[in-house]
Amino acid sequence: MRVPEYSWSTQKVFHFMNFLVNGSRAILFGFYKSLYLLRPQVLEMILVDLPSLIFFSTYTLLVLFWAEIYYQARSLSTNKLRPTYLTINGMMYFFQACIWLYVRISHKLVAVKVAKLFLSVVSFVGALGFMIYGGRLFCMLRRFPIESKGRRNKLTEVGSVTAICCTCFMIRFIMVMVSAYQKNADLYVINHYILNFFYYLLVEIVPSSLVLYILRKLPPKRISDQYHPIR
Repeated sequence: MRVPEYSWSTQKVFHFMNFLVNGSRAILFGFYKSLYLLRPQVLEMILVDLPSLIFFSTYTLLVLFWAEIYYQARSLSTNKLRPTYLTINGMMYFFQACIWLYVRISHKLVAVKVAKLFLSVVSFVGALGFMIYGGRLFCMLRRFPIESKGRRNKLTEVGSVTAICCTCFMIRFIMVMVSAYQKNADLYVINHYILNFFYYLLVEIVPSSLVLYILRKLPPKRISDQYHPIR
């Protein structure tokens, strides 16, 4: 609302996608018991895993934004960054759809294991993206002169968000990988809905809340042309 002249900027898309992730997860928590009675099982998997995929797309959008800043600062071409982001995310959704179809057709436990392993790989890719471009941008900012305006704030912002996102993606990578091989560690169990809640609290809710707080700065309010402040 503050900058209507810019249609869908990266910041606006990022906030909207956060709303989609947390809103859909809130709805799933509200219908938790009904969710695990759904048949076929693949429908349950789609509803549970789709917000996780959107979470990946949301935060790799932030990686894209940082990569563009890094490339522009080093006078490198950014033409391939957005197509790469769209290609990676498009392939992720395509392969995930194929896996869901495989689960629906085969009805085998190995299909469920493949779905979990794919989600763990996606999480690892997310962590890797933040380590590479968050780390590069952080190191670049550290080389700026100490007296540079906003240097310390940006260092704190980039360093904190990189650490938070790397941690949450790595936790999900490890936990989903373990659950693929250890039935006792299954994350989709109705009898342990409190544990499930804490799992999503750790890998989605708390990280996104912290990131939104750190990146809470909005564009300044516009001053009407008819009004001029007293100086």
